[in-house]
Order: sequence, then structure tokens, then C-alpha cells
Amino acid sequence: MDIEGFVRSNLINNNLDEGSIKSILAKRIKEFKNISDDDSTLMAKVVIDEVKTTLELNNIEDNFLKELIDVPKANVTMGKIGVGSRGAGDFFVHRKIAEIVDSTNSNSLVDSTAQDDGGVVKVSNINDDMYVTTAVDGIHSRLSEYPFLGGFHVTRATLRDVCVMGADPIAILSDLHLADDGDVGKLFDFTAGVCTVSELADVPLVAGSTLRVGGDMVLGDRLVSAVGSVGVSQYPPTARKGATNGDIILMTEGSGGGTITTTAIYNGFFDVIWDTMNINFIKASQALFDADLVKKVHAMTDVTNGGLRGDAHEISQTTGLGLEFYEDKLKSTITPNVLNMLNKLNIDFLGVSTDSLMLVVPPEISDEIIKTTTKAGVPITKVGEVNNTGYPNLIKEDGLEEKLTPQFREAAYTKIKKLVGDTTPEDFEKMKEKVQKASNNAITKKEKVIEYILNKN
Repeated sequence: MDIEGFVRSNLINNNLDEGSIKSILAKRIKEFKNISDDDSTLMAKVVIDEVKTTLELNNIEDNFLKELIDVPKANVTMGKIGVGSRGAGDFFVHRKIAEIVDSTNSNSLVDSTAQDDGGVVKVSNINDDMYVTTAVDGIHSRLSEYPFLGGFHVTRATLRDVCVMGADPIAILSDLHLADDGDVGKLFDFTAGVCTVSELADVPLVAGSTLRVGGDMVLGDRLVSAVGSVGVSQYPPTARKGATNGDIILMTEGSGGGTITTTAIYNGFFDVIWDTMNINFIKASQALFDADLVKKVHAMTDVTNGGLRGDAHEISQTTGLGLEFYEDKLKSTITPNVLNMLNKLNIDFLGVSTDSLMLVVPPEISDEIIKTTTKAGVPITKVGEVNNTGYPNLIKEDGLEEKLTPQFREAAYTKIKKLVGDTTPEDFEKMKEKVQKASNNAITKKEKVIEYILNKN
């Protein structure tokens, strides 16, 4: 529970008088903390006093300082537009974030504008060039109660994001936040999950940070975290934009990660959890590194963001090319136990993260790629080709064709997600206009603050 948010919202909107806020908040605090009535009431009063003090910022005469602390609101909430739900709304917001990044004119080879999960900078020295890739992923929100699984899968995810850029992972970083009432054992369990992948992949965990969620202002035991990784390569990145007309599309067998684990836990398919406990993706990538084949690959990605629907859409958007897939071949890339669960739950297997490695390669090296990956113990299948149609297309098992488009949200894989639904809101275009305006305002604010700091110095 965000007690600061509760107080701030009620004071700003005049929903309740101060006495009522204090009374309700004191009761809520006692639900989480074993303290006396006097202490909970005092804590409530202190929170109210602090929030009231911050609201006085609205009355200061320094207009630029007001602008500095003010949020360029879009009046569109995260849930309403589907941020984090790996669909059309989420992709749109990420493109707006990329516009802010792009406005800095930073010197990077691959950044968020390419809609890849990893970013790349080129480092030149006297002898040769080196490409440094970084990536960061957040723990799946529904795995807060299962820290080991959360740590395991988020670490796999960030290493995948480095591998698909053609880089060899060399370091892992962890940022861990646990709410005020969380047991510190969660910290250790999460870290053990991270270090399990670290040891299996032989990539060291070298740095991190551990804090409380919201400090004293958030009650409960919610765990949120992120794990980052760093990789290096002697060759240019295998970003999505490298796909070329006529390329072959290959996919390794995938059994899912955090999303499939969450699906299994919250729908009672507990045995499926074991299917996800592997590092096959990293094994396949390492085999390609060792065989010196990465430099010949045009593009690599992991089937994660909104499933293949999302990834195919993003590749097509980035390159302007088309992609054609075969439904029967795609199904064969999902482990039987996982596919069986998705079918029983009526979950679109093209709309969820299956964690397959997707390779876009020239036809002349496809057989070598298949041989190398298979030898490493990871099955791989030809699932389609790249063409110049300009859109992703699916050849279904019955011979009919379907244009692959991302839904507003990824395929609903829990009961609460099915309740929320994945249909596009009627006011989606209006929401996009509001989000665009907020993004523009954020860029303007950044530029004004930079100008102020430079002139000050």
C-alpha cells in the first residue's frame, strides 16, 4: 500500500477531510504493522504533515522551479494504455520514450529507437573496434511471491537481450527493491535465482543495489527488481534492422520464462514450471559464438515482447520488410508441455513470450546454423522467410493466410488479464495524442534544464 499516494490523492482532490484521512490511514497501517493505536495515529499524522509540506511547492514564486518539479502529465494511466502488457499501446509508449532518448543526439550504434531490447555502443582503439552491448529487464510483476523464480527468469531475459545483439555476455548487475514489511529472506532467494543463471552461464554478478520500495511510504512485502547485463563483440550488432529480403527465419525450441511460469502458477499447471528451468537460449547463442557464425547472421531476437505477433510487427516496422511464417512449424518450436497448457487455457501461442531464439540468416548459412545449434542440444526449425511485402504474414495449417498484428495487449494468460481483456479502447487514438503531447513536453523540459545548467556554469 502506498500511504503517501493515498494521502496526496485525497488532499489534492479534497476527497476526505484531514481527520478522516488520518483515521483511515492509521487503521491501514495497523493492518501491516504490529504497533499501538497511538503509534499508528502518529505515523499517519507525520505522513500527512510531510505531504502537506510538499504541496506548498505549488505556492512558490520561482516558476521555473515549479516547472522542474511538475510532471508533464498525459492524463492517461499506465493500465489504460497497456504499458507493460506488450501490445499496441505498450509499443506506442516505448516509441515515445525512444523519441526522448533520440532527442539527446547521443552517439550510440543501436538505441531504443530501433525497438531492440539491448543497446550498443562502438568503442574504437588503435588495434580494432569493439562493440559493447547493455540490456536491463524487470522481474515479472506476478513473481513477487516467488523470488527465486523471478530472479532466475529475469537474469535469463537480460542475458538473452545481450546475446541477440551478437554479443558475448561478460557481466550481470542486479537492482533489488523490497517493500518495508518484506522478509529479508526474499532478498537472498531472489539473489540465489540470479546466481543460478550466473553460475550456469559462467557470467559473474558484479554489482547491484538493494533498497526498499518507496522507503517508509509503501507498506507490504511487494518485491520489484531489475537485472542488467553487459556483453562485448568484435562484430557489428545483429539488430532487427539487419534483416534482408530473401533471408531464412529460424527459431529454436522455446519453453518460456517469466510469462509461462506465471501462467503455470496462476492456472494450476505447476509441472510446467520445470519446463522453463533451463538456459537453452544461452547455450544456442554460445554455440554460434564459438563457431564464429554470429558475424554472418543478419538479425537475432528473442520471442518475448507480446509473442511472435509483437516481435514480427516490430521487425517489419523497423525494416519496412515483410515476414512470412508457417503455423505448423511455429507450433513445433514450443515444448509439448507448454503448448498443451496454452491450448487448454485457450491462450494464443503467437501472443505470449515463448523465449525462442529467432535468427534471420542468409539462405547459404541456414544449414550450418541448424547443425551448430542442434549439436549444442537445442532443437531449431526453419519457420519462414523474409520478403518485401512490408508486413508479417502467417500461413495457417489449413492453408489460409492471416496478417500478423499485435493485439492491444499480449494474449491474456491469467484470469485477471482475461477480465481486463485485450480489445483496443475506443479512445485509443485520443490517448495516443495525449501521450505524444506529454512526450514532447518532457523533451522541452529537458532542453530548458540543460540550457539553464550550461548558462549557470
